[in-house]
Amino acid sequence: MEPNVNVNEVSKVSAGTVIKGEISTPNDIRIDGTFEGKIFSKGRVTVGEKAVVKGDIIGQNVDFLGTIKGDFYVKDTLSLKGGCVVDGDLHIKRLQVELDAKFNGNCKMIGEADFEKIAAQLSGHPQPQQAAPAAGIPQPQK
Repeated sequence: MEPNVNVNEVSKVSAGTVIKGEISTPNDIRIDGTFEGKIFSKGRVTVGEKAVVKGDIIGQNVDFLGTIKGDFYVKDTLSLKGGCVVDGDLHIKRLQVELDAKFNGNCKMIGEADFEKIAAQLSGHPQPQQAAPAAGIPQPQK
């Protein structure tokens, strides 16, 4: 966890609220309304049972109870709870599924390095690559 993240701060999209765009937060977030776009969280993402998401969720941990048409990219644990409906692919480290959860898609187990690479690509901030050696400058021998 980053040193500036306050675990007691939670952003919330209330029931009846409709948001289109991109959410990026270092804190936990709870969605109870309708969201269309991408959600990036360095904390926990909780999606309530009446929430509807059209887009991708990228986060550390996700508790999902709503409906989604989109993909999950989860660094640690995705919990599909109750009567949730998922129409999309899962890219996760761990998966917990309760009875009555509905899932239609593919599931791929990924490690932390894979998550970091995918999250960087999705956020539009690719990971830095080693620069190519400049012409005419000798490089150290290995």
